[in-house]
Amino acid sequence: MTIETPRLLPMAAHVRGKRSAVTCQLKCGNACAGAECNTSGNPHFRDIASAAISRRAILGFGAAGAVVLATDAFGLTAPAAEAAPKGGASAGLPFSPIAPVANTVDDFTVPVGYRWDPIIRWGDPILPGAPEFDVNAQTVESQAGQFGYNNDFLAILEDPKSKGTRGVLVANHEYVNPAIMFPPTTDAAELRRRSEIYKMAHGLSVVELERSGRGARWEYVREGEVNRRITAETPFELTGPAAGSDLLKTKGDPTGRRVLGTLNNCAGGVTPWGTILSGEENFNQYFHAPTTPERSRYGLASAPNGTNTGWEKWDPRFDASTPDYANEPNRFGWIVEIDPDDPTSTPRKHTALGRFKHEGANVIVGEDGRVVAYMGDDERGDYLYKFVSKNRFKNGNGHGVRRQNMQLLTEGDLFVARFRGDSPAAEITGSGALPSDGAFDGTGEWIPLTQNGESAVTGMTIDQVLVYTRLAADKVGATRMDRPEDVEPSLASGKIYVACTNNSNRGRNSAQPVDEANPRTGNRDGHVIEITETAGQSGRTFGWSILLLCGVPTDANTYFAGFPKDKVSPISCPDNLAFDSQGNLWISTDGAPSTIGLNDALFKVPLTGSERGRVQQFLAVPTEAETCGPVIHDTDGSVFVSVQHPGEDGSWGAQHSFFPDYAPANAPGVFRGPRPSVVQVIRG
Repeated sequence: MTIETPRLLPMAAHVRGKRSAVTCQLKCGNACAGAECNTSGNPHFRDIASAAISRRAILGFGAAGAVVLATDAFGLTAPAAEAAPKGGASAGLPFSPIAPVANTVDDFTVPVGYRWDPIIRWGDPILPGAPEFDVNAQTVESQAGQFGYNNDFLAILEDPKSKGTRGVLVANHEYVNPAIMFPPTTDAAELRRRSEIYKMAHGLSVVELERSGRGARWEYVREGEVNRRITAETPFELTGPAAGSDLLKTKGDPTGRRVLGTLNNCAGGVTPWGTILSGEENFNQYFHAPTTPERSRYGLASAPNGTNTGWEKWDPRFDASTPDYANEPNRFGWIVEIDPDDPTSTPRKHTALGRFKHEGANVIVGEDGRVVAYMGDDERGDYLYKFVSKNRFKNGNGHGVRRQNMQLLTEGDLFVARFRGDSPAAEITGSGALPSDGAFDGTGEWIPLTQNGESAVTGMTIDQVLVYTRLAADKVGATRMDRPEDVEPSLASGKIYVACTNNSNRGRNSAQPVDEANPRTGNRDGHVIEITETAGQSGRTFGWSILLLCGVPTDANTYFAGFPKDKVSPISCPDNLAFDSQGNLWISTDGAPSTIGLNDALFKVPLTGSERGRVQQFLAVPTEAETCGPVIHDTDGSVFVSVQHPGEDGSWGAQHSFFPDYAPANAPGVFRGPRPSVVQVIRG
């Protein structure tokens, strides 16, 4: 097997209308074709949501309101620009929505009046002694000191003492694409050398930023004091009830408390105490792990022909077929926490938050002072979770207070969501207020998986619940959802927003049926759910409503919170979510090239007033790229995104993208191929 030529399943085995075959193979290890997709008998969110939509006649409204836009051959036209009322405006970010961009366009597109610049690219040096990027001279040592590959989650943190002139950038690095990073080879020694480079290209980067003042462009500091690379070899500490469990012990770590590395980091969040959370997602693809019932639920399987990275051939911890490292896969799939202020600190993996394919985790301080972390498990038919801390958040800026707050995710209760679509709002109990129309689309409850440091699931110990969280959620009857990815609480309203990216299998097998009341067979475009906690942030009951049913507005089965369809941008495959200072929701997408033939993009959606549901496209990323990690600093007039896997389907000799440098073919010393990058969009 040659690492540079990924082994691809037939296209029919991949999610129809989702990602390319290459992305499916490299990003998630063909999870859509694996046995880990949940086929339990628990009710599916799509069924419940469709019933609620039918009751409120949403689909009927959508069909009546489907006004055809003036289009060209691709149907690519921006909705008519209108002055937004004050309630929907973003401070410092006035814009007219851009026209959708065809999926063949290799360009980064922004509104009139804005410009874009890369802040940092794959291979840019960040640590002392790291060389300038040279694609023909990459080494393990150079990549260990350079910005990693395929940046996903992004945080831009301003130093409050600097008057807006200094900050820190933190980014995840999810996976690698050898076919466009290196020329083809079959030499065994060279393949092993490159595999070690791949280890250094995973993980996270912490990078100092500087600028001349507010509203100016950020530049990264090449050898900043807090600059750091966290890789697949960095030591991590396990915390929480499962730390030290026999399920987490290996020959390399007989204590079950210390793990080397983090893998396939997807989305994340910034905590109220200033640390970074990152979700380990499709970790299964890195291991040769003969199947057991527990492993199967996580997509772990034998890899007799080798994994994409080949690590199991020379690093025994990635070969879980041996007794010495049978538990190594259990040491991945966690929420990790890093301190960007201290490059000498040991990052941690929090077992109290459960183990599954974490998209990320986002934290809000509840009314009672406890912190609540919301999390999605990014698999078709998997679940929505929340964690409620045992102890309470402490206000203050002192180091002692911060150290106490940094322990909040080590103890608490873990819950999984069960949705109902047939309960009237009157049956909701608790202190939460009802929506202004007096009804939700449905209600729900948070089912405990752990309580007071003990298992709440019959027949499972606390460490079993936390290591095999998917199996525990299966047992308690949680609601299967359509790939819950980012789950973001609004600090303005306390409401929770869930991006369900899609589920193309909906209605195509007996485990996920549809009927007259659930008409959207093959949920290829995804949807966004709005949750209202009805018993406080740490309570156990909630109401929910459908905010968006994504897709092309002329499709009768789309819905934009009741906003007229002739005034919205087409949107498909919602992935990451963010908010601006006015409380507007921003949505980045992952999969629109395959579903609606458009480049992935970033959209603004007001949540209140007459503009509620008005989807407006702000930018589009280049061909075959994914829009990730949006950060909205509208008071500074800036938007930041991670551009992941541009030109994913290319090869070393036939690159599909030249983002972000777009150098002429004869430009000396410039890599003629794509480099995943962090981009700042700024007015001017």
